[in-house]
Amino acid sequence: MLLQIPDLLTADEVREARRLLDDAPWADGRESAGPQARTVKLNQQLPHDCLAARGIRGMVLDAIERNPLVLTAALPKKIFTPRVNRYGGDTPFYGEHVDNAIRFTADGVRVRTDVSCTVFLADPDEYDGGELMVQDTYGNRGVKLPTGHAVLYPGTSIHQVTPVTRGYRLACFLWIESMVRSDEQRRLLFDLDMALMRLREAHGESDEAVALTGTYHNLLRMWADT
Repeated sequence: MLLQIPDLLTADEVREARRLLDDAPWADGRESAGPQARTVKLNQQLPHDCLAARGIRGMVLDAIERNPLVLTAALPKKIFTPRVNRYGGDTPFYGEHVDNAIRFTADGVRVRTDVSCTVFLADPDEYDGGELMVQDTYGNRGVKLPTGHAVLYPGTSIHQVTPVTRGYRLACFLWIESMVRSDEQRRLLFDLDMALMRLREAHGESDEAVALTGTYHNLLRMWADT
C-alpha cells in the first residue's frame, strides 16, 4: 500500500528543519547503503549525530507519534532512526533498488523494514526531477510532495529517486517494523479502520460499528506480533 500523509510536519517544524539544514555538514550517502544499493546510489546524507540530523529526526518521530493516519496504516512496533538526505549537483540520484530487509540502529537494535517512509523537506518547485518512483502491482508510481508531507510504501518495493537536474531535493527517510508483517493484512486492517471511521461519522456508535470494531481488533489480535 502506497499512502500519502499530508502535513505530517507543521509549518513551524518545516521552517525549523530548513533552518537546521543551512550549512549542514553533508557526507557521502553511500556509507549507509547495502552492497547492491551502493552501486546505484549517488546522493548525500547528514552524519547521524550532527545537530541538524538530531533536530530533524526528533521532529519527525514526534510527528509520527501524533499522526493517526500513520499509526493506523503502519501499526509501528519499532522505528529505525530517521536520516536526512539530499539530491542535486554532483550527487543527483538513487537508481532502482530494494532496501535491506533488516537495519541495525546505532545501539544494535534490529529493525525489520516492513514500511518505508519519506518526509519531503523541499517543495516541488525548488527542484526538477527527484521523483520517488515506486513499483507496485499497478506499475511505477511517482511521488513528489510539498514540504512537510510524507509517503508510506512497502519496504519490499523496488524504488528509485530519479535524477535531480535543478536545485536540491531534501528529505528525511526512515523505516518502520510493523506489528503486522504482511502488507496485505495491514491494508485490510487500514481499509476496515477507515470504513469504521466513516460509519461512525454517519451513524454514531451503532451496533454495527461496535460489531465491526470487534472484528478489527480480533483480526489485529490474530495477526499482530508485539
